[in-house]
Amino acid sequence: MSAAPMRDNIQNAMKAAMRAKDKPRLGVIRLMLAAIKQREVDDRIELNDEQVLTILDKMVKQRRDSIIQFEAADRQDLANQEKYELTIIQEYLPAALSTTELQTIITETITATGATSVKDMGQVMGRLKPKIQGRCDMGEASKIVKQQLNP
Repeated sequence: MSAAPMRDNIQNAMKAAMRAKDKPRLGVIRLMLAAIKQREVDDRIELNDEQVLTILDKMVKQRRDSIIQFEAADRQDLANQEKYELTIIQEYLPAALSTTELQTIITETITATGATSVKDMGQVMGRLKPKIQGRCDMGEASKIVKQQLNP
């Protein structure tokens, strides 16, 4: 059995998109697989689900940043392409956390680490990242941590 069922799901989705002749979807899935393969070749390892999740999370962040820049440059055609890619990539990420769930996890992590000020933020974020990776925007989580540590 493979060490990365997540990667297998993406490869199966690629095959399904090929059979369905869904070229736009196929293109996005190939981008995802290329990013995964690139990391495997560079590091000479087989990625596990957590590492694949990190790559997909990074791709989501890149798409969000691109959408903002394209919309600011009045390039709606490119922004729409990025939005499409974003929706496809998000299909392979775990379900997003609600704001309430995110705040609860952050509060629990702050309590567990004993953090008392913004100086402890790195420690909190280090423990928090594996719990929420791919399920929310890390920038948003960082803002909430900062607010809770800086009353």
